[in-house]
Amino acid sequence: MRLIFRRLLLSFKKTTTEEKNLKEVIHRITSVRPVNIRLYILATQHASVAKSNEDGFRESNERLEYLGDAILGSVVAEFLFKKYPFKDEGFLTDIRARIVNRDSLNELARRIGLQDIIEINQVAKGTTFKSLLGDSLEALIGAIYLDRGYEFTKKFILKQLVDPYVDLQEIIKNNPNYKSKIIEWAHKENKDVKFEILDVKGSKHNREFVAQVMVNDKPLGRGSGFSKKKAEQDAAQKTCDMLNLD
Repeated sequence: MRLIFRRLLLSFKKTTTEEKNLKEVIHRITSVRPVNIRLYILATQHASVAKSNEDGFRESNERLEYLGDAILGSVVAEFLFKKYPFKDEGFLTDIRARIVNRDSLNELARRIGLQDIIEINQVAKGTTFKSLLGDSLEALIGAIYLDRGYEFTKKFILKQLVDPYVDLQEIIKNNPNYKSKIIEWAHKENKDVKFEILDVKGSKHNREFVAQVMVNDKPLGRGSGFSKKKAEQDAAQKTCDMLNLD
């Protein structure tokens, strides 16, 4: 009985220490201490280490990721709308997509040190790392929103992520939007252009998409990527090369 009690006590102390350490990290990242630490614990738990709760539901950061993705897109959309009052919808959509794409979010997560607190099964790490950090950043944003509300989350995104780490002028200047080039070319040439997803390979956390550009129902460039957008951009780039479009 004493041994069991001792183990329970040690387990409690370990959890308390881990929570204390996580609180310090969250404070460093967000500049405030969490109110509900359980939200942040969940935000750091990848699906590969998910555990079933008392209702039998396997808890991971995926639901928070979904929430954070929506909030991040909304905040960035409003920010760009106000910053560029005379730009059209196409420009705003394209710049937003480049700010919140997987590569950009991975880099932002790395900049704030999120990789130090993510829990992931080491076996799964090699296959999921391509989107791991970005997904976890979205989950963190979801946790911050539930813990602190929309206005604080908006401030965090703009002041802690966009302002120090996103170079808008560089994004605008170096804009390799091959899909837009193909659409613009097709419009000028009075041609019909479509982007089709031909195949999806791999598991849920390591999916690879295969896209095809169709011009007047004729297949041209084919590309691949770890999201539909990346696959379409890859296919569009190859089509640009085939058509000698600058």
